[in-house]
Amino acid sequence: MTSALGACSSVKPRIQLMPLMPSRILLPLFLLIASRCIAVEADTGPAPDVRAIHHLIEQYLQAVDRLDFTLLSQIWSHSSEVSFIYPLGEEHGYDAIEQHVFRTVMGGMFSMRDLQTRDVTVHVNGDAGWSEFHWTFHATMRKDRSAVTTKGVETQIYRKEAERWRLVHVHYSEERQLAPRS
Repeated sequence: MTSALGACSSVKPRIQLMPLMPSRILLPLFLLIASRCIAVEADTGPAPDVRAIHHLIEQYLQAVDRLDFTLLSQIWSHSSEVSFIYPLGEEHGYDAIEQHVFRTVMGGMFSMRDLQTRDVTVHVNGDAGWSEFHWTFHATMRKDRSAVTTKGVETQIYRKEAERWRLVHVHYSEERQLAPRS
């Protein structure tokens, strides 16, 4: 027993240094992992196509803000399979999307619109592309001039048609705060 106690007493100075050692290793490791977890995913695909889709998103924002039906018509594909899914329902075909989403909801309910995006990522694979982003929508209600702000998350899908990117699908949801975990 004496030799075991003697061995422990000779290790004692090392044990006092041990609390510093894990923090020297774990802190940089934690920072490396955390930075990967909170980083926004990078765009993927050929740079010219990624830039073209980013430009299409900018045009989409302008079309919503200005209620510009000519620009909407240039952005969207006019094929029968285009669709728009939102909290009020779903629309199929460009004419239904223009009428119900943009004329009735955007134009009928709001006298002023300001759609802003953040954390936009674009991915391209051949003639297909998609984007993911969060948005904030500031608007003025037409009926009583009250200000409203909503936040959401959106996915848009694109297809290259005749060498131009066109929007073929939108799906958005209200952004929700996650419930605290117990």
